[in-house]
Amino acid sequence: MAKLNALQVSRLQEKGLYNDGDGLYLRVTEQGTKSWMFRYRIDGKLRDHGLGSLKTLTLADAREAAKECRKMRLAGLDPIKEKEKLRAAVRLEAARAISFQDCADAYIKAHKASWKNEKHQAQWGSTLKTYAYPVFGDLSVADVDVTLVMKALEPIWTEKSETAARLRGRIERVLDWAKVSGYREGENPARWRGNLSHLLPARSKVKRVEHHKALPYKELPEFWKELAKHSGTAIQALRFTILTAARTGEVIGATWDEIDLEEKVWTIPAERMKAGSEHRVPLTPAVVTILNAMKKEKRNNYVFPGLKKNKPLSNMSLLKVLKDMERGGLTVHGFRSTFRDWAAETTNFPREVAEAALAHTLDNKVEAAYRRTDFFEKRRELMEEWAVFTETNNSPKAD
Repeated sequence: MAKLNALQVSRLQEKGLYNDGDGLYLRVTEQGTKSWMFRYRIDGKLRDHGLGSLKTLTLADAREAAKECRKMRLAGLDPIKEKEKLRAAVRLEAARAISFQDCADAYIKAHKASWKNEKHQAQWGSTLKTYAYPVFGDLSVADVDVTLVMKALEPIWTEKSETAARLRGRIERVLDWAKVSGYREGENPARWRGNLSHLLPARSKVKRVEHHKALPYKELPEFWKELAKHSGTAIQALRFTILTAARTGEVIGATWDEIDLEEKVWTIPAERMKAGSEHRVPLTPAVVTILNAMKKEKRNNYVFPGLKKNKPLSNMSLLKVLKDMERGGLTVHGFRSTFRDWAAETTNFPREVAEAALAHTLDNKVEAAYRRTDFFEKRRELMEEWAVFTETNNSPKAD
């Protein structure tokens, strides 16, 4: 010990490591910066533990710090790991001032650019505000545990199972973000598998999945005749939806920029599609007739304009049509199921063509990677037969 003295330490300028003994070294860089280091072996490996700058620690201070490190080694501890633990504890203590709601707001802000629409952003905040914040929104994110998560979930787990499942997933993601950001430690109390799965019944056991109520395809031609007795933008939008087998959101958001009447193609951009990929829809003569009628009434760039200036038709307007027709038991989305059943039961088109018409993604990732076609021309034939069936109750296979 004590190989160095204060005067030597102050005068040393040449780059190198200067040994004071028992693991304590003074490191001098090319720039003349000086700092203290404790060198030791653990599991046969040499490790260097920085103690601090000479500007902060005098020779006496450094010797005292090295002494503490030797005590740790005597106790079987690793000084570097102990320092990391101390830093983590300091960070965690500072994080106790950060609430779960603070973290949720930060998570939403960080991820909202990747979410497709403002509605999804609003739903995220609304779900947490309604069910999570009253329970632990103001509490430190580091203190959120299984008991608190259960307190938020249990009241709605059986009555609002879908909402509860979304809430659990959103809480889990916020807590994961908080852990990665250094605001909490340990397992995620909102994790399902091996955690909440032991405390809550599976959703499949709580409530049967309710599919969108669909009209049996054999009843569609009669429904179409009934629909023809009515008029208006919402009626035209519903007819368009049925004939294209598109989703409600895709239809009401359609703009004239997406429509090519000359090529008879409707190209829906990726950002408006559920799967996030551009989708082309062949326009049959029946669909073109609807579009030509709507073009005569064009009020803005939306194919089906709403009452408000520069706004599309409300997504509830199509449901209202069904209710006004005393068909409130049906859903607009259900007509996609009607189309799918018709294609499977009455046509010889391959399953892949019908699935492509619905813009469904392939579950088989390998098959999806190798598929390079969207079956557009075959889909045009399929949709033309669908239009014929809808208007005349005539199916080629049935003949």
